[in-house]
Amino acid sequence: MDTCVKIFSSISNALGIEWAPLNVPTSRRLETLAAAAWICLVLFGEAACILLFVQLVYSSYWYLVLLYGIWMLNDLEICNKGGRTIEWFRSCAWWVYYRDYFPIKLVKTTDLDPSRNYLFACFPHGVVCSGAFGAFATNALEFYKVFPGMTCNMITLGGHFRVPFFRDLVLALGCCASSQESLLYLLDKKNYKGKCVALIVGGAAEALDSHPGEYKVILSRRKGFIRIAMKSGAPLVPVFSFGETDVFRPLDNPQDSLLRKFQEKVRQLTGISPMFPIGRGVFQYSFGVLPLRSPITTVVGKPMEIVKNLDPTDEEVDDIHKEFIRRLIELFETEKSKYLKNHEKVNLVIT
Repeated sequence: MDTCVKIFSSISNALGIEWAPLNVPTSRRLETLAAAAWICLVLFGEAACILLFVQLVYSSYWYLVLLYGIWMLNDLEICNKGGRTIEWFRSCAWWVYYRDYFPIKLVKTTDLDPSRNYLFACFPHGVVCSGAFGAFATNALEFYKVFPGMTCNMITLGGHFRVPFFRDLVLALGCCASSQESLLYLLDKKNYKGKCVALIVGGAAEALDSHPGEYKVILSRRKGFIRIAMKSGAPLVPVFSFGETDVFRPLDNPQDSLLRKFQEKVRQLTGISPMFPIGRGVFQYSFGVLPLRSPITTVVGKPMEIVKNLDPTDEEVDDIHKEFIRRLIELFETEKSKYLKNHEKVNLVIT
C-alpha cells in the first residue's frame, strides 16, 4: 500500500497536481459542492435546459411542454417589467455555502434612502461576476440588512430569458433584462421605491480582460447607463468588487492574438464571451472549472446625484460620464488598500 501511495504521489508531482486532503470538514465540502453547482449552471445551464426541452417535446409529456411553451410566449415581457423574484430561492442554503466558499463580503460606504431608487454601476465583470452575483442576485450577503428598506435586481442579457426552464431560474433570482425599457421600469418611482438596480457596465466584453491581479474595465465608451440614470433621475452608485479577477486564471489572450480574435467574433455573434476559465477541480487544486477560493469584497460607493433629464444632449452625458469616472477611480484608490495584497502595485485601467 505504501508503495502504491508513493507511486501515485510521484506521478501527481510530475504532473503538477495538488490533491485535496481527505480530512476536509463537511462544511468545506458543501461549499465546494455549492460552487461546483453554480459554475455548472453558469457554463452549461442553458444548453442543458434546451436539451431537456427538446427531449420532453419528443416524449409522452409533449402536451405539458406545449402548455409551458404557450405560457412562456405570453410571459416573455416579464423580464422587462420588473421580473418575478422568488425570495425563498434567493435565500436557500445553496447560496450561503456559495458565499462562504470564496468568501464574498458586501461593504457599504454610506446609507441609502429607502424612498428612492438607485442605479448600481458595477465593476469589474470578471469571468462570471462571482461577487456581484452573490451580493445582488441572492440574499446570502443579507443585502436587505446592509441596506434596510431596499431590494435589489441584477441585470443580465435579455437572451437568457428566451431559454425555456433556464429563464425561470434567472427570474427567480430577481434578474431582469438589460434593455432600456427594463431599466427605466425598475427605476420608475411609480413602480417601485427602495429599488437598487445592479448593472455590470463592462458586460461580456470586459470578461475578456479578466486576469489575476489586474483591474481593466471598459467604461470610456460605455455611456448608455448614464443616459438611463439621467432619464430616470436615479442616483448613480459606483460599485467595485475587489478580488473578482483573482478567482479564475483564464488563458492569455493578447489583443491581436488568434484566441482574442476568435473570442471577439463569438461575442459579437452571440453576446457571450467564450471564456476558458481555469480554476481548480473538486478533488484537486491544480486545474478545472471551479473558481479558486479567493476572497471577494463588493464595495458600494456613495451615490452620485443625477438631475432628471428626459432628453439629454451628448455634452450633458459626457459631463456626467467624466464625473462618474472620477468617482469610480476615487472609490478604487480609497478602498484597495483594505482588500488587495500589494495594493501599491495595482492600478485601475479604464479603456
